[in-house]
Amino acid sequence: MIDRYSEKDTVSQTIIPKLSLMKSETKRVKASTVYMPSLCLIVQGKKEIFLDYELYTYSPSEYLAVSVELPVVGQITEASKEKPYLGLSIELDPLAISEMLVHAPEHGATSRGLFVGKTDEGLADCILRLVRLLESPADVPFMSHLIFKEFYYRLLKSPHGWNLAQLVMTGSSMQRIAKVIKVLKTDFARNMRIEEMAEIANMSQSSFHHHFKEVTAMSPLQFQKRLRLTEARRIMLAEQADAASTAFRVGYESPSQFSREYSRMFGAPPLSDISNLRRYAVVEE
Repeated sequence: MIDRYSEKDTVSQTIIPKLSLMKSETKRVKASTVYMPSLCLIVQGKKEIFLDYELYTYSPSEYLAVSVELPVVGQITEASKEKPYLGLSIELDPLAISEMLVHAPEHGATSRGLFVGKTDEGLADCILRLVRLLESPADVPFMSHLIFKEFYYRLLKSPHGWNLAQLVMTGSSMQRIAKVIKVLKTDFARNMRIEEMAEIANMSQSSFHHHFKEVTAMSPLQFQKRLRLTEARRIMLAEQADAASTAFRVGYESPSQFSREYSRMFGAPPLSDISNLRRYAVVEE
């Protein structure tokens, strides 16, 4: 089904809101991106994700779930023309999760905003029925709503249910951290101090720093830096902007500092890195 309804080497949006399909016949270079709250399922091939220095690998029968926006580095590690990488992504809907919150665990600790879980038979069957709706577009408006309700029910009843429930629970640490992340992502050039971030989260500075690192695996300042550099790479690649102007757009006052930190994160200065990425894309095409 994924092979039939997806284009090669790209993310294919579908007629079902929040459902995207992925197909690739080649292993990919490491790509930096910001994951939105979502569940990613592999049905063929393998992929690895780096959250700062933490490595997450997943393959068929496993899913990767992201409960807050996170800057990550991802790479497809198993794919071929004969056996392409095939996967799907479902963007998580906070409103739909909150409507099913009664089925979530009653308590738990602040946890990572990204985790790998096992796809049990019930969840796999639910997702398969959702994808099969692509064959009957007329049924999508009514049936997708019912299947999504079951999807969130099964996620909340899973061993990782608390991780997702925190996203919509009023006053939860994860919801507060997500609020700060949204502000950081909305205005990359804004220089926010820890005091201001803690105030937005309505936490003490020490509590905010602790919970932020629990959720994102990074300190607030490390997170902001990675977010800015990831956006800078996207801007230069998509808009063909130069490094100096891009540096200012994402909040750097010094182009030389931007170049140093960019090189440290991506392994090459901005110009060389973007040239290599474009050369790779041309070769693949």
